[in-house]
Amino acid sequence: MDSARQYHASGQSRPNLPARRALLRGGAGFTLAAGLAGASLLSGGAAVARSRGPLAVDYPKAEWVPASSSNYTTANRPAEYPVELVIIHVTQEYYDDTLAIFQNPDKAVSSHYVVRSADGHVAQMVREKNVAWHAGNWDYNTRSVGIEHEGWIDEPDKWFTEAMYEASAALTADICRRNAIPLDREHIIGHNEVPGTDHTDPGAHWDWAHYMELIKAQ
Repeated sequence: MDSARQYHASGQSRPNLPARRALLRGGAGFTLAAGLAGASLLSGGAAVARSRGPLAVDYPKAEWVPASSSNYTTANRPAEYPVELVIIHVTQEYYDDTLAIFQNPDKAVSSHYVVRSADGHVAQMVREKNVAWHAGNWDYNTRSVGIEHEGWIDEPDKWFTEAMYEASAALTADICRRNAIPLDREHIIGHNEVPGTDHTDPGAHWDWAHYMELIKAQ
């Protein structure tokens, strides 16, 4: 995930935005949870808003947990921009804290989906027709769907569970099917592969071979 889209639609730089990892971590003192049910000071103590409205999601297995409208660009994809890529991220934060960050209008960051580590539960936070701010590159944001995965890249055995891989693969396969995106590594990429990025997620321990096998088996 990135702190915001790197460029406005006009192509101008967005100044003085904090780095992605700083936003997700929010400072060490901000994270109160030691597990999946953690509450975050980043949400101002408020409960994360959730809804299961059947028309709210693009992926039927997802829970609708809307991001702040301040954290993405309203659009009409694919009519306005073609959807050609899926970009894989790792949160460097707990699941509930990530949801709270995307719902905080001061954070200027979002992703279309977040996948929980323990059980592969999927939250949709931005409709696919809209442009989420996750890649740090405006062109790539406009042409992609972003998927965040709970965990830390240097603790793969703890966070990169089979449940998460399987749920994410089913989600990615569905996105690709609906948008005629080829099931290959040129179109399903990591955040670290976005031009101009300084991020390393999903990291060296993300099992791309296994992940792509799961996607193609859907």
